Amino acid sequence: MTDPRRYFDDIQVGEEYESPGRTVTEADIVLFAGLSGDYNVLHTDAEFMKQSIFGERIAHGLLGLSIQAGLFTRATQAYATLAFVGLRWKFKGPIKIGDTIRLRAKVAAKKETSKPDRGLVTLERTVVNQRGEVVQEGETDLIVERRRGSP
Repeated sequence: MTDPRRYFDDIQVGEEYESPGRTVTEADIVLFAGLSGDYNVLHTDAEFMKQSIFGERIAHGLLGLSIQAGLFTRATQAYATLAFVGLRWKFKGPIKIGDTIRLRAKVAAKKETSKPDRGLVTLERTVVNQRGEVVQEGETDLIVERRRGSP
């Protein structure tokens, strides 16, 4: 059986990916509140939020961050990832119930590590809604396995 994953050696700086869309539902927000324990009124009180600057409940920022992580796996062939090691992130706008978000990602950098069996890949990530508005963006660092026998 062949290994379908992409290794550090296979990934090129400048590669770009775009995921399919994913619509954020009320159920997503309710389940994430339960999972995280974050029951802030921004996410859970529809009546209160009608009077807010958003006009309605919004998704947890960390829910958007989590969804984009999953969207990355749908945007490209799976990396041979060993660890998620870094995150620099900005929450730029609300994600509302019914918004369809997608991820745009670009390989910004690759770096050798002190261990010869792996390398560091830095990805620029942008989460956009159905109107093309950037709602989240940042960079992530992944430790990705090298192919056996790679220099």
